[in-house]
Amino acid sequence: MTLNLTPIIAALQSCLLPNAGRIALHEPHFAGNEWQYVKECLDTGWVSSVGKFVDRFEQQLADFTCLKHAVATVNGTASLHICLLLAGVRAGDEVLTPAMTFIATSNAIAYCNAVPHFVDSETATLGVAPGPLAEYLADIAELKAGVCYNRHTGRPIRALVVMHTFGHPVDLDPLAELCARYHLVLIEDAAEALGSYYQGRHVGQHGTLSALSFNGNKILTTGGGGAILTDDAQLAKQAKHLTTTAKMPHPWLFEHDQTGYNYRLPNLNAALGCAQLEQLPDFLAAKRAVAARYRAAFSGLSGVEWVSEPPHSRSNYWLNALLLAPEHSQQRDALLEATNQLGIMTRPVWTLQHKLSMYRDCPRMNLTVAESLESRLVNIPSSVVLGQVR
Repeated sequence: MTLNLTPIIAALQSCLLPNAGRIALHEPHFAGNEWQYVKECLDTGWVSSVGKFVDRFEQQLADFTCLKHAVATVNGTASLHICLLLAGVRAGDEVLTPAMTFIATSNAIAYCNAVPHFVDSETATLGVAPGPLAEYLADIAELKAGVCYNRHTGRPIRALVVMHTFGHPVDLDPLAELCARYHLVLIEDAAEALGSYYQGRHVGQHGTLSALSFNGNKILTTGGGGAILTDDAQLAKQAKHLTTTAKMPHPWLFEHDQTGYNYRLPNLNAALGCAQLEQLPDFLAAKRAVAARYRAAFSGLSGVEWVSEPPHSRSNYWLNALLLAPEHSQQRDALLEATNQLGIMTRPVWTLQHKLSMYRDCPRMNLTVAESLESRLVNIPSSVVLGQVR
């Protein structure tokens, strides 16, 4: 039976600003001290990777997320790369990661000359499914001298990277227990999840290391940018050192003690981030207002459901999503085409990583749920401005 898309599109339109022209999927919102702080950088000449706004931004991030240390970087991918290196991931290692994720997660693993090992997702969180992963590891993993190995490839499995999809936290407790059982380092890809909470704690507090992103489409933006979060003082010190080209402190000499990376966030971008962070509570409230409007509009519609936060969580609702019923997955593209023709930007979820040419030969578990979700998910407009009082 063909799904009638008219009620779905009408419900979507009822939640959008009237006469607004083309509705973006997610656009930045500047209504605070952005101009003032950026102008101060320009007036003083402190525009590069050293300056008071970098330090302030890192401290504000640490305070907001209730983690002890934050290290600002040029983007979320750079943050993930450093997280993996600090977790001990080396060439030839395998890293467990969801097949349903943005390509940066897999690319960061590849930057280490390691191998992504793709695992399945669950419908409740859209993230890594703890139960199936536990069953899978019981079958393919073995511990030797305290190191987890893939008994089929012979390679070490060094870490698990979980991704909080669209801001919805994965079920972290059982995943942390699984990592402890198999001696894996837990890394949280929280690129989309600033302001999201699991069991009352901000995401990032379960992983040894976590990564944020402040791309132009994130809940707050520095234009481009990211951050590494950790409670480990030594890891934070190493993160700052590696992201500053591994330069040894000295007033004028250029001495470097290892291969480092030019990954530090410029002061100019950090100034923008400081102004955005001051508005983050308002952004989060507006996002929940958008979500509440969608929840009401799509309740009772057949053949489609609005994706709600998991019961153990408080999501930032970075991107709202619709999930078509399995029997209507063939109409996903028709819905995307119809909405975009109306000037309402919608998008599908990312192509599953194992379907991409560079990763198709990587090891993977059964990905039945991820493949089903990929065929049925549609992201819908979620900008902060949509949550403002109309």
